[in-house]
Amino acid sequence: MLLNSLFAASRETRVSTNIDEVKSRLAAHGLALAEEKRLPNDTGTQLKLQNGAIVNVFDKGTVNVQGKNQDAVKNALAISNGVTAVNDAAVATNSKVFVVYGHDETARNQLDAMLRRWGLDPLILDQLPSEGQTIIEKLEKYTGQVNYAVVLATPDDDGHKAGRDDEKAYRARQNVVLELGMMLAQLGRSRVAVLMK
Repeated sequence: MLLNSLFAASRETRVSTNIDEVKSRLAAHGLALAEEKRLPNDTGTQLKLQNGAIVNVFDKGTVNVQGKNQDAVKNALAISNGVTAVNDAAVATNSKVFVVYGHDETARNQLDAMLRRWGLDPLILDQLPSEGQTIIEKLEKYTGQVNYAVVLATPDDDGHKAGRDDEKAYRARQNVVLELGMMLAQLGRSRVAVLMK
């Protein structure tokens, strides 16, 4: 099902974001990678370096350095106590997913439940405080806190060209299309999943 694909894609992206950051820092300090593999318990990725060090990058955003030549690796990753977050701000927001939806509350609630089971924190606009903001201001505030978005394109409206009633077809609500565009512009295509019903 599409939701299973979304889970796999969001998990891979979240992991690769931290992995990419770690690899980039290591490469910038001249530390070459010898091997990369998932940890046996599937909680992260292990990087074996050519200098004998081992770096475990966990999906939750923490890093553990083991093996030889740890000081060089810890220096490259700015680690002081063995286990630390690679980027605390990025890790804190990695679990937040903005949910764009129309009028299909059942689909929205099912997606909300699924995302929560996966350990993600769905941000659903009508459940968030407005604090006197317009809808656009509220969208800007909360979409700035996420790294991912899921757009539920449900057949909530009828649409057709002017004067062409015979071409009438179901379509997503206009707010959904607008917010999809905002998410694509802000996050990029690889961080926005569109679920069609």
